[in-house]
Amino acid sequence: MNETIDVHTHIVPEDFPRYAGKHADTPWPSMMPAHECHRHVMISGKVYRTVSDGSWSVPRRIEDMHEMRISRQALSPMPELLSYWLPLDDARALIRYLNEQIAEMIARAPQRFVGLGAVPLQDTEAAIRELEYITGQLGFRGVEIASHVNGAPIGETRFEPFFAAATRLGAAVFVHALRPAGQERIVGPFTEQAVCFPGEIALAAASMITGGIAARHPGLRIAFSHGGGAMPVLMHRLAHAWASIPKSKEALPESPVAYARRFYYDALVFDPKAARFLVESYGASQVVLGSDYPFNMGDTDPVGTLERSGLDAATIAAITLRNGRRFLGIA
Repeated sequence: MNETIDVHTHIVPEDFPRYAGKHADTPWPSMMPAHECHRHVMISGKVYRTVSDGSWSVPRRIEDMHEMRISRQALSPMPELLSYWLPLDDARALIRYLNEQIAEMIARAPQRFVGLGAVPLQDTEAAIRELEYITGQLGFRGVEIASHVNGAPIGETRFEPFFAAATRLGAAVFVHALRPAGQERIVGPFTEQAVCFPGEIALAAASMITGGIAARHPGLRIAFSHGGGAMPVLMHRLAHAWASIPKSKEALPESPVAYARRFYYDALVFDPKAARFLVESYGASQVVLGSDYPFNMGDTDPVGTLERSGLDAATIAAITLRNGRRFLGIA
């Protein structure tokens, strides 16, 4: 099997510690048994999601990786566990637990896993301290963050010190859609992940451009999940506005397309033609492999999707290995 790196996978611990904080009605997660090899993630007394044992079991995960032709995974928390809505002391406790769980999984198979931990981004200073801890003490390659923080776009200047710290530390930043805009407009029995994530992740990527953070921190290694969603089309609309509206052009020294093509994007778009479109939009050097393992909205054959795209062997090799190594900072 050729070496491959999947940058978009998630973990959920088999159990969570009992809530030990001081705040009433805190939506602290817990786990309950479900059917065979599965457990329920409980939040505020309700089932949020039922997850398989691949979420926490290293042997099961490695077994599935073999079937998927994945030799290495970046482990990040299930996005709903990022906990930006918790009081800071509670969020710090839960996030530290998640990061230590990821570290334990890596320790069991260090050649198979790297870490993309969590930080309490509702407090920039606390987030920087946790980023320093996971990249220093735990040796993680970077961090997973959400597309917004309690409604605040990640491109807002209040978050710029965090991105400056990530650049200084050489930490990769993986951005995942979470609690997306437009949920109230879903029609029929479809989930927010299916309907709203493409728009949500494009809004996040656009905010990093229009807010100027991408321009001011060219060394930042940042990747966007789900192929960047609507970004391949949106970036050209932004470029037209930049060229046509004087205030937009004054805000950025280069076209928005130039910044968009410096970001990384996972190839989790399910359709081979869509995967090819990502390469045509962003460039062969900026697309990385992603599966969303172990969730049911993931691609169980991400390498196969690329192989069916008509892309040449060199481009597929770049997406499945070299680009992921460069994004994660693996020598």
